Amino acid sequence: MSHQHPAVSTTGGETVHDSDDPTVPISRALIDALDTGPAQPDTATGAFDVNDLPLSVWATAQTAPASQRKGRYVSDSTAHPAKMLPAVAAHAIRAYTRPGELVFDPMAGSGTTLVEAIDAGRRAVGVEYEPHWAAVARANLDLARERGHDHDGEIVRGDARQLPGLLPEKYRGQVALVITSPPYGPSTHGQVVTSGTGSQDGKVHKYHHRYGSTLDRGNLANVGHHRLLAGFTRILTGCAAVLRPGGHVAITVRPWREHSELIDLPSQIIACGRTAGLVPVERCVALLARVADRELVARGSFFQRDFIRKQREQGLPLHLIAHEDVIVLRRPLETADTQAAPGTQGRS
Repeated sequence: MSHQHPAVSTTGGETVHDSDDPTVPISRALIDALDTGPAQPDTATGAFDVNDLPLSVWATAQTAPASQRKGRYVSDSTAHPAKMLPAVAAHAIRAYTRPGELVFDPMAGSGTTLVEAIDAGRRAVGVEYEPHWAAVARANLDLARERGHDHDGEIVRGDARQLPGLLPEKYRGQVALVITSPPYGPSTHGQVVTSGTGSQDGKVHKYHHRYGSTLDRGNLANVGHHRLLAGFTRILTGCAAVLRPGGHVAITVRPWREHSELIDLPSQIIACGRTAGLVPVERCVALLARVADRELVARGSFFQRDFIRKQREQGLPLHLIAHEDVIVLRRPLETADTQAAPGTQGRS
């Protein structure tokens, strides 16, 4: 897929984007404002302060990720470089949907969102760019059906930046909840082999830490940071079109560090959502650590622990990441007089 700058025209001072363009530009000023502090009020969206969003903590890692997937996902699922924790998807589904409602993941990966949806008695549809992972997602749906869950579940192969035309018309305006996560590209850790776990040369090696071919520039995981944000904005714009009025979007996302500098991707994703016409309603904490009596028991990867150790040796008091942010947005209701309180529409 080409990544040339999208063609735009102006009509009456309003910028118009070609519907076939793969990206939607977002204001660098908006990103910078969220990087450095609360978003400033503006006439287009009204006053907004990211620090005023309601917050809740989801205890989603009381069992290890492998235990959450055991017997419920095919073995090929473990090779995905950035799997969503099943309990995170399950919690969002319970909180924002009712049985029989439709859940959608525009970047379905190995199908975690879809499996958790139909296990909870919801219908599910997903889009996946890479053919291999689309096949794994279908296998996971088949496995869920073997457990007796016969709710509708479908995976569509394609580029989510081309929503909503990519999905069958029957889904348009019917989605109660979108659950997804942006691809992290080269920042994913994958799995590791060391001298103690079979490394033939005694060195540490990563594996299962890449999305498909790194030469595929049509894959959002292989593009730069700001192209990722622009592409993700395009995806959220498509999600807004298939959501029902008042439907929610839950995005799991975490910051990362480049040369010890924190990149606040969660706040940038809020900017993407606002640009797509969605309203931020919550910024939650989904724990990746187990809650013990007096502490959190972290489940950091080998590379996370190694990075923290080296940074502490250099005098930087960093800690293991123990949670993911969950950004919750909502499609506005059609009329103001029927608008529900933020964060309540669609909950069970």
